[in-house]
Amino acid sequence: MAEKVVITGMNIISSLGLDLETNWKNLVAGKSGVKPITLFDASKNVTRIAAEVSADFEELSKKYIKKRAGSQMTRVTRMCVTCAKEAVEMSGISFDQMDRTRCSVILGVVNSGNSSTEKETTTQNTIFKSMTNSLSAWISLEYQLMGPNFVVNTACASSAYAIGLGYEMIRSGQSDLVIVGGADSIINFEEIEGFNSLYALSVENDPPEKASKPFSKDRDGFVIGEGAGILILESEKSAKARNAVIHAEVAGYGFSSEGYNIMAPMKDGEGMALTMEKAIRDAGIYKEEVDYINAHGTSTELNDRYETMAIKRVFGDLAYRIPVSSSKSMIGHTIGAAGAIEGVITVLSIKNSILTPTINLDHPDPDLDLDYIPNQSREQEVNVALSNSFGFGGHNATIVFRKYAG
Repeated sequence: MAEKVVITGMNIISSLGLDLETNWKNLVAGKSGVKPITLFDASKNVTRIAAEVSADFEELSKKYIKKRAGSQMTRVTRMCVTCAKEAVEMSGISFDQMDRTRCSVILGVVNSGNSSTEKETTTQNTIFKSMTNSLSAWISLEYQLMGPNFVVNTACASSAYAIGLGYEMIRSGQSDLVIVGGADSIINFEEIEGFNSLYALSVENDPPEKASKPFSKDRDGFVIGEGAGILILESEKSAKARNAVIHAEVAGYGFSSEGYNIMAPMKDGEGMALTMEKAIRDAGIYKEEVDYINAHGTSTELNDRYETMAIKRVFGDLAYRIPVSSSKSMIGHTIGAAGAIEGVITVLSIKNSILTPTINLDHPDPDLDLDYIPNQSREQEVNVALSNSFGFGGHNATIVFRKYAG
């Protein structure tokens, strides 16, 4: 029988906070982290808002990262390493008591963040700062882990892929513990200009906190966010052996490639539906068991329409009874980090029996008629939940999380 894969630690750094507790409190309260951009002069950009991580982050990172190592990391890498160290602390792991050859790191990374906004890049550190694999390597180095460490780039589904791959390594018996997640920031002139030219970003700069409005009739594109999300995945046997607190279980996953279009999803959500179907089969659950879906929910015309259609395609009449919400309404789209951050949020919903809202849902799109948990969080028991991530290039992922029953 395959080994159960459980979650023994997790953390988030986002525009709503620098730790798990602060993020959760603000998510439940339905707060927005979207503000005018401060990381660079955005006056020449059409979009001048984003969900930035607080400047206080730099002081926090000094607690976890030595000065020399920090100078070889981008701000994105420092976010990832800091987030991981706090997740490891939460998990209570002593790697001295574990077989380090069976401890691994897998991260979703789209870019290392060595962009025009990155400070103090020199000829001596530019290579280290540009290496996308450095994010997993620094974490592996920190704990002298000898299991595989690598990154995967599947656009906005990257860190969801990392969760699925880490789950697979434990389920197949290759690892006892895998640190999974991701970090990202594309808050820079060139990438905002690029997404603006694709008409993908919201241009509603004022008020910024109202710009991200998934499933709304007047949605006009996504808002860029930044941050990091980390989960500590562990075999049930390993977790029990060290009396770890188990927060939830990863029950299964589904990946698919649409083979359709570099930007647009398959018409009517066909590829998204295939991914959810695969995840449900892999987890061995019944569709009637799904209590909540953390949607990809970008606030773009096509994603929100097709994801809604995909949920209806998979669940039929059940779709109208399953609450769905988008964390991106509050923290923006964190790109490579989105799958992990939203995965953590989904686990917290299971653990705390609270569903976070889709804020700014003041003018519902009449064609989108599911229960999107508008504007206010909701108390509800959650035993099984899905977390969806879909990326440019047709990269799709759905992770199934389940309440742990020891």
